[in-house]
Amino acid sequence: MEGLVKREMLSARVRAIKPSGIRKFFDIAATMPDVISLGVGEPDFVTPEHISQAAIAAIQQHETHYTSNYGTLELREAIAAMLQRRYGVSYDPRTEVMVSVGVSEAIDATLRAVIDPGDEVLVPDPGYVAYEADVTLAGGVVVPVATRVEDEFEIKAAAIEATLTPRSKVILLGNPNNPTGAVIARAELEKIAALAQAHDLLIISDEVYSRLVYGEEHVCIAALPDMRERVVLVDGFSKAYAMTGWRVGYVCAPQHLLEAILKVHQYAIMCAATMSQAAALEAILHGEDDVQAMVASYDARRTLMVAGFNSIGLTSYAPRGAFYVFPSIAATDLTSDEFAERLLREEQVAVVPGAAFGAAGEGFVRCTYCAAQDKIEQAIERMGRFMRAHAR
Repeated sequence: MEGLVKREMLSARVRAIKPSGIRKFFDIAATMPDVISLGVGEPDFVTPEHISQAAIAAIQQHETHYTSNYGTLELREAIAAMLQRRYGVSYDPRTEVMVSVGVSEAIDATLRAVIDPGDEVLVPDPGYVAYEADVTLAGGVVVPVATRVEDEFEIKAAAIEATLTPRSKVILLGNPNNPTGAVIARAELEKIAALAQAHDLLIISDEVYSRLVYGEEHVCIAALPDMRERVVLVDGFSKAYAMTGWRVGYVCAPQHLLEAILKVHQYAIMCAATMSQAAALEAILHGEDDVQAMVASYDARRTLMVAGFNSIGLTSYAPRGAFYVFPSIAATDLTSDEFAERLLREEQVAVVPGAAFGAAGEGFVRCTYCAAQDKIEQAIERMGRFMRAHAR
């Protein structure tokens, strides 16, 4: 037929990316009544009212124009002050802090700024589903670093070292980790830092769950001795402040690195939404009580879910961070995909198969305790019926 397109119009990089293993189950769930979702990693809290009002005030005051590509100086100054106060690490708000459209854009822009075709990026397995896609889109090569349930999925320096090659360039850490809730202890971070120094590696540290840590202090790898210059720190407001839809994150890095990241950001994005930045500023300045209240609620739900799962044969450890439990499904003969699909169809509970997060996630499922306590209790009851029907 004349005019028929014969050339492959999709890029090889895009064709290489697998569809999200998360989204499949929520497309199914959307067509079913009475589904209890333990899948979407989103706070069930609404954004605190004073934060929303700050954005409304910005609109009413006609603060609706572009900001600097870096973001508003007031927000960058508040971010830098917060990091100094919390971790003792210093960034120049004028040249070393950039406001991004969530942490997702921050990671994507950073990888595109530092990766050349063929460079290897070491990522935790299991790890956040976007990491692999972002590396592929940047032209890099994903090198999974397997973690083990025996270590509560904490990534180990020895495992990272075993995967190094002459093409290794970046270690991408999620700390705390999505989907496992693993937190990297200071001693292990120090070993990873020493490894990065010895092999001249860059670390991108995704710390979007840094405020959701239970019973211990979060350790920022950029604050470790001699590490600030080889770390790109990314964090944001979505999880801690219940601001997922506002799409505000930030990148902190030495000036020469941030200038490169800014090139990607300014051509792809221009700047984060002005009114969202006003909301983020209010969150930093006056949102600490909200964070503490939400973390206390998550902690109670975490305890409930772990105890409930263990009582029905879904062996679980207590996650030290984020808001996910990653129970083993070894008591069944089902793969993680089969478990998630059958649980959804038979008991109307949505979870995410562990295999969606990497090969080391097979045999587990991700369950979020963002859901209300009564929904968690109902889900445990339904999952108990499912386990009685399918346990070996």
